[in-house]
This record gives sequence, C-alpha cells and structure tokens, in this order.
Amino acid sequence: MKIALFPGSFDPITIAHVNILQRATPLFDKIVIGIGLNSAKQNFLTAEQRLQILETVFKGYQNIEIQTYEGLTVNFCRKIKATYMVRGIRSASDFEYERAIAQINQTMMPDVETILLLSKPEYSAISSTIVRDILRNHGDVSPFVPKEALNFL
Repeated sequence: MKIALFPGSFDPITIAHVNILQRATPLFDKIVIGIGLNSAKQNFLTAEQRLQILETVFKGYQNIEIQTYEGLTVNFCRKIKATYMVRGIRSASDFEYERAIAQINQTMMPDVETILLLSKPEYSAISSTIVRDILRNHGDVSPFVPKEALNFL
C-alpha cells in the first residue's frame, strides 16, 4: 500500500493546499494530512479548528485521512507507515527550503521519498501567512480558501 504524508500547519488551509492534494490523490492508496503541532509557534487557529476544517474540506475523499502530530515529521511517517511525503512548491525559495528538508529527512529515514509538486501558477502567491494577515485585518479571504472553510473563519 502506497501511503503518503502531506504535512503542514494548515493555519489555515488554502486553495493551493487543496489543489496539491487533489493532484496527489490519484498517485497514492492513502494520503494522511498531518497537521503539525508546534508549541513554540503562535497559531491563528487551534489544532481542533484546523482538524475540523480539514475534515469538512476533504469529507468526500475516500483515501484521505487527517491526523495531528507533534515532533519530527519523519517519526510521524514511521508511525503511520508512510513511505512518501508530498510537498507543494510555489517558488524557487520554496524549492531550496524543501530540498534541504528532503535531504535531511532522507538521511534520517532513507525509505521515505519526498515528492515535490509544483503549484499551479494561479496559486503561487497564496500562502497561509498571507491569508492569516488578511483575516487579522478583517479582509475577505474567500478567493484564497476552500468555500467549506469559510464558515470556520
């Protein structure tokens, strides 16, 4: 069984995340969306809110599971028996960052392969950081997040 992890903070999920997942879904038997919890990071949404949003957005997807995790992502891969990690790339700086992380992960857990999917051009400017800033300033995030997430935001 080909199991992939799609890790992230998803604070909040964006349409760019959804697009990467939709494109990755046919490639694997199961994709686990891993909501990484980092107590040192100040989040906009609680872990419970992020979990609820993701469960609502991906309700109809048979091969997607959503879980939260703490600690090293490679340890979570071991726990869920994932042999692939899916990451989205929006820019050259994203590539450099993801390449470095993938190489470190490969050293720590050689049996996990990182799959990098390029963002569609129309999504390359969308990030959770920008969406959080719009939310904090009471702007309209509807063009940037899945419609299922709007009721939570």
